[in-house]
Amino acid sequence: MEGRLDVRKTYKLFIGGAFPRSESGRTYAVTDAKGRFLANASLASRKDARDAVLAARAAQGGWWSATAYNRGQILYRIAEMMEGRRAQFEDEIERAEGVSTRRAVAQVDACIDRWVWYAGWSDKIAQVLGSSNPVAGPYFNFSVPEPTGVVAAIAPQRPSLLGLVSVVAPIIVSGNTCVVIASAECPLPAITLAEVLATSDLPGGVVNVLTGAPGEIGPWLASHADVNALDLTGVVDDGVATEMAVAAAETITRVLPPPASPPDWSADPGLGRIRAFVETTTVWHPQGV
Repeated sequence: MEGRLDVRKTYKLFIGGAFPRSESGRTYAVTDAKGRFLANASLASRKDARDAVLAARAAQGGWWSATAYNRGQILYRIAEMMEGRRAQFEDEIERAEGVSTRRAVAQVDACIDRWVWYAGWSDKIAQVLGSSNPVAGPYFNFSVPEPTGVVAAIAPQRPSLLGLVSVVAPIIVSGNTCVVIASAECPLPAITLAEVLATSDLPGGVVNVLTGAPGEIGPWLASHADVNALDLTGVVDDGVATEMAVAAAETITRVLPPPASPPDWSADPGLGRIRAFVETTTVWHPQGV
């Protein structure tokens, strides 16, 4: 067809399972590694952050009450859907980060594998992090890991997709819900991932993706009374990290501080990030009752 116009992709926020524009109407230009324009991304506002927290809180009870096996199935479904759209992810990573095709392919491979890895852990967390405790007296005593609740996270700037997946997956696998601020430099893979989440049986509100400046909306998220934990892994500005930690202290919010050195996101993730966002509940039960 002659004279056909390209359908340009609109990159929006992902809140409560929907894709709204920022309520402020603000956007910012996203460029590739050589400074060439790629797209306009939404610049999230404080109200967008508040809406995301409300959506995460509303979804948390249902997500936690789902069986661990079911959560694992959904995480595996995310991996399946990513596999089907891997060419788009590879193209976005290659252009945004300026890496070679080989490295872009490797990053997408690692992302898919990471979803599968955490999916496998979903119904094993209680056995590994929980315990049956010997006590004096006629009682059974059990310690069981439970989700912290709503977790606000700052994703690493790079690798934009693998860093995001490595932050989000361990948060939600145990039953938490998440509000994540994606890489400000390379936000496009994050919104494409949100499109995958929206079609992967993940209930709306379990993961909410904001794009924009962490220094603008991060401290407000940290001070929100409905946020139970804070992941500062992707914060690179010491001033912003301190401001967010101080804000979190006002509501006694758990804080995972920025790492002392840049993490190797390609390494075996271990259970540390799952453990960081669960709380241990210990139950005493009389024997013979």
